[in-house]
Amino acid sequence: MVRRHELTNAQWERIAPLLPEAGGPGGRWADHRIVVNGVLYRTRTGIPWRDLPERYGP
Repeated sequence: MVRRHELTNAQWERIAPLLPEAGGPGGRWADHRIVVNGVLYRTRTGIPWRDLPERYGP
């Protein structure tokens, strides 16, 4: 189930190849889909960054 402000699987498949590979040892990158969905949520709702729901990470 896709939440209101998040990318669908089809949308994600189109942009995923444009992003760097996920981090290996040491966890350099967070999960890109979570980060992108967090940015979209924030821009679509207009809330401050500190008020993002926990599902989008720190």
